[in-house]
Amino acid sequence: MYDDPEIFDRKFEHIKIVVDKDVDYRIGNWFNFVHLIHMSLPELDIDDIDTSILFLGRKFSYPILIDSMTGGTEKAYKINGALGELAAKYNIPVSCGSQKAGLLDKELIYTYKVLRDVCPECFLIANIGGMDIVSDPVNIAQEVVSMIEADAIAIHLNPLQEAVQHESKPKYASVLNSIQKICDSLDVPVIAKETGAGISMGVAKALESVGVSAINISGSGGTSWSAVEVYRNLLRSDRLMAEVGKTFWNWGIPTAASLIEVVSSVNIPVIASGGIRTGIEIVKSLVLGASLTGIAAPFLRAYYKNELDFYMEKLINEVKVAMFLVGAADVESLRKVDYVITGDLLEWCRQRGLCNEQL
Repeated sequence: MYDDPEIFDRKFEHIKIVVDKDVDYRIGNWFNFVHLIHMSLPELDIDDIDTSILFLGRKFSYPILIDSMTGGTEKAYKINGALGELAAKYNIPVSCGSQKAGLLDKELIYTYKVLRDVCPECFLIANIGGMDIVSDPVNIAQEVVSMIEADAIAIHLNPLQEAVQHESKPKYASVLNSIQKICDSLDVPVIAKETGAGISMGVAKALESVGVSAINISGSGGTSWSAVEVYRNLLRSDRLMAEVGKTFWNWGIPTAASLIEVVSSVNIPVIASGGIRTGIEIVKSLVLGASLTGIAAPFLRAYYKNELDFYMEKLINEVKVAMFLVGAADVESLRKVDYVITGDLLEWCRQRGLCNEQL
């Protein structure tokens, strides 16, 4: 089905580089330009705050998605097991890492399926690349969903990463048409997601038009996959592509800008992700219209510090405090919270025609 002999090494290298190296975008996620208005009289008790949400027909205790990370190696088996247990404990959804390696080698399926094994009731999202579905969209998608008994499937879009990767030859013709075929045929929701460079209003409209159930923007501000590939290219003594990767280190649409673009242009749920690190940024995302927020690398790093529960509890408490300080008793109330946008984000909104009375 595929010709990609380096994929197995790549999966382990991705984990190691994200954990050990500084591969974040250097421009930030632009949530620093979003200012929530402090409420000195919140008129509610912090213990009464309801953080639950509804997403794609399921109720979750917190507006947090453990976003796509890994699979395909023994290391990934242990990581996914821990993430699945975390999702079960806190009643939040979890998205699998790219399952391409599992399609190539059936003996690696256990590294993904452990998510379902440890979390039988979780909302589990399968994951495959847009470039990887073109040859046989429906059958590949069905196999990926069946592999882990998924409740939904994410089709990830990573043209930037593919373009600067040592072993890749990007082929993105017919990806949108392939996504449409999957939407028309599968009986689970289809989520389109970026991998760190953001989604524009034009792409969001195109994705909605072919039937996707939700969009995960994955804006720039978190892990730069161009940066990750810089280190991988250096491991292969590919100085040329390493230098190209450095040039595109900060390429993309900052997360806050991408979120505003997509929320303003579609009528389907939007997942905010891309450098979201704190409960304040989660709340800012919800105020701007996100239905859910995705976090990946911080969970991976917390796993290696043996602090998954601590990090999750930190997020939960920060979300509750932020909601308390803007006077929002529940997530729906956040839609009515006042805020101010300044700086580069305000200028972006003006030039993109996204200004409204709030802005």
